[in-house]
Amino acid sequence: MKFVMTQAVCPEGMELLKDTADIYVADDQDPNNYLDQMWDADALIVRIAKCDGHAIEHSPNLKVIGRTGVGYDTVDIAAATAKGIPVVITPGANNRSVAEHTVTMILALSKNLIEGQNEMCTGNWEIRGAKKAFELEGKTVGVIGLGAIGRETAKICRGCGMKLAGYDPFLEQEKIEALGADYYENYEDLLKISDVVTIHVPLTEETRGMISKRQLSMMKPTALLINCSRGGIVNESDLVEALKEGVIAGAGTDVFCSEPPRADDPLLTCPNLVLSPHSAAQTREAVIKMAQMCVKGCLAVCRGEKWPYVADKAAYDHPRWAGKDWAQV
Repeated sequence: MKFVMTQAVCPEGMELLKDTADIYVADDQDPNNYLDQMWDADALIVRIAKCDGHAIEHSPNLKVIGRTGVGYDTVDIAAATAKGIPVVITPGANNRSVAEHTVTMILALSKNLIEGQNEMCTGNWEIRGAKKAFELEGKTVGVIGLGAIGRETAKICRGCGMKLAGYDPFLEQEKIEALGADYYENYEDLLKISDVVTIHVPLTEETRGMISKRQLSMMKPTALLINCSRGGIVNESDLVEALKEGVIAGAGTDVFCSEPPRADDPLLTCPNLVLSPHSAAQTREAVIKMAQMCVKGCLAVCRGEKWPYVADKAAYDHPRWAGKDWAQV
């Protein structure tokens, strides 16, 4: 059995493959650059790398693609599914990590920590009187997307005394209200009333650019916007303009349309913007859980067992899966 990895997973994940598989670590984000290695690969594990239809087509032995995370917009799911290749994901493994990161960004912005530190280090002690900081208690946080990460974020925010407003087109009103949140059928209405907006949706054709100039103009001038989901959901040029012109008070983003961003990307010098390098899920605990869950799923698929945590279960409709049983998780 042969596993190809765009990057090595953590030692705890690699240990599960000991004496089980031959491993090739490419240290290269594009499998098209090492198709000679993909030719006889049983499994491909990617982190934030891409895997397009061309790479899948030229990997005739490929049985499974593993993604250490829950987002899979960088993998050609349609091409994989058409060949009966499941794309293993790791739901639940990084919920707490991303939720804590989101709230950390909210706290850093609401307390004006970044500007405070930068100004103090230049000798401006008077920044302490800028009166930009505010308390979270009693403020409304609008959560766009109430999947596992969105719910965990809402729980932490509620512990800070915040009021909850929720939007999720896939959840009924009763389920959103059961979380202690006010239900919003239209996310633009949620934008208008929120003091903080946090985004937790996948990148799809429907969500691409869902926060752009028009939506930003609907938000309170004192509002904060946090994106720890995927680059492309927020229009980056519109966000830069909104922050520079004071349309909103601040923003935090862990994700970018181009990763890593260019050195001259306007986001890197934008005021009132807290940035992190797509690291919300990179706590020690989450990295181990994601790696182990991904490797276990890929091994199960290679054994001919249907692993339940995949991007599209339609892959199991392929003739190669006829008569196969579900894996014991």
